[in-house]
Amino acid sequence: MKIKNILFTILIILPLLTCGQQNPESHTGIEVFNNFRIYPSEVTQTEVFIVRSPMNPELLFSSCNTLNFIPFFVSEGIYVSGDGGNSWQGNDTCIGDPISFHGGDPGIAIDKNGSFILTRLGRAPFTGLYSHYSDDKGQSWSNQQVISTDDLERASVSTDAVPASSYYGRTYASWVKFAQPYPVMFSYTDDGAESWSDPVPVNDPPNRSAGGDVTVGPDGEVYVCWAGVTSTSPFKEIYAGFATSADGGQNWQVLENAFPMNGITGILPEKGNIRVNGLPLIAVDSTNATRKGWIYIVTGQKDLPPAGNDPDIILNRSTDGGQTWSEGIRVNQDALNNGKIQYFPAVHVDKFGAVNVLFYDDRNTTSDSTGVFLARSTDGGDTWKEYEISDHNFKPNSIGGLGQGYQGDNIDLTSNDEKIFPVWMDNSSGIYQIWTAPVDFSVIGGVNDISSTETEISVFPNPFSQETSIRFNLSHPSEIQLRIFNINGVEEAKIEMKGKAGKNHIKWDGNELSSGIYFVQILIGKQNLTGKIIKI
Repeated sequence: MKIKNILFTILIILPLLTCGQQNPESHTGIEVFNNFRIYPSEVTQTEVFIVRSPMNPELLFSSCNTLNFIPFFVSEGIYVSGDGGNSWQGNDTCIGDPISFHGGDPGIAIDKNGSFILTRLGRAPFTGLYSHYSDDKGQSWSNQQVISTDDLERASVSTDAVPASSYYGRTYASWVKFAQPYPVMFSYTDDGAESWSDPVPVNDPPNRSAGGDVTVGPDGEVYVCWAGVTSTSPFKEIYAGFATSADGGQNWQVLENAFPMNGITGILPEKGNIRVNGLPLIAVDSTNATRKGWIYIVTGQKDLPPAGNDPDIILNRSTDGGQTWSEGIRVNQDALNNGKIQYFPAVHVDKFGAVNVLFYDDRNTTSDSTGVFLARSTDGGDTWKEYEISDHNFKPNSIGGLGQGYQGDNIDLTSNDEKIFPVWMDNSSGIYQIWTAPVDFSVIGGVNDISSTETEISVFPNPFSQETSIRFNLSHPSEIQLRIFNINGVEEAKIEMKGKAGKNHIKWDGNELSSGIYFVQILIGKQNLTGKIIKI
């Protein structure tokens, strides 16, 4: 969405689905996912995003475009949960000055210091991209900081949460500049959005770029993707571009045409003539499991195999850092060419290395309505299990006065140690609002799908200054031994205890240790769990 253009315009119980052709396994039983609005209000909420703190798995930050019409006002919602999504607080307005000139289109992140970072568009006379930061979990916000004064599209934001990375704590923003040759632009902040680097182009495209999404790899690599678009109306998305940087965005390796695509750009007459797109979105496996470093891009496509003649969700993956890309993989597992419509995918890789794709899907309702589905793959996209996570359908429609077919262009998801948190926009309450349905890993069987990741240790906070909590799971009660080593292999601490079946937490006081990198080892019989912690 581009709010600036908008201003000129207006100055039942859910079945768990069986799998399709790619996965012969089927499922029985019924899962009911608790659907609710995270911040019910009388303000229109569209184009929704959610992130999790890299340091605190219970801290979630969600945002969206917030719109009021009489009087007209646009801003960015600030919604926060400090208890793993059980309860939410917030505001329909980002209160960073100048409040009257916010233009929506938020990009959000929580950095290693716990700072909330929000980018947004500005309204005249503040044309361009601006940012705010909050050091108190969204209660107060800084004044705006300019990132770019170009005419541009919404920025995507991602933070480097890899302690071993040379750019640990750096937060990146990427967007498309609306001027020839329509390049993907890039900027970063090393000080929690108090200042930003001068924007630089990532590519020099032969076709105009559209969209733009950014993420960080398991060793601090920066990955950006976008759509290559034809130069004339209807501006079809004909390929996905990809770029990677190993030095924090200073230099880029660019694949202008990483793989072909045929995006669903245009309107959906069946669904109130809403505007849709197939813009690429990116995620990377940052676990220490077998697919560490695999990169996944999802798009909405049609009329280009494996997509059918109706909109489908397509995934392409790279197993070599983005140098080469797979053929497309059809994510939605309903019958091909059945007239059913899937659109607006979002992608996320959870702590088990599973690929999760969220999308709208009308296979269980009429063509003028839609539900919300989650597809999950535990083998890198080869096979998929699907869950309808919405407990009701709704009828999409465009929001009058906001440009042809506008209802918002994005939905999103993230996860912590226990749950997946999807968010989407749904107008069943009378106006578009942010809805969610937290999905517990124990319900969808995710934990048992990938045995190699059962050896993971979760440490919070990490880095820590005095005390930290070391967390792990046990299949049955066991005698355990926990040892802490410094970087030279010298043992600094040792704890022996009896662990219980299920989740275990060990609090460890490292206040007397000097700052630096330490390693934690947990011995459970012959099993050896290891992890890294950082004292600051």
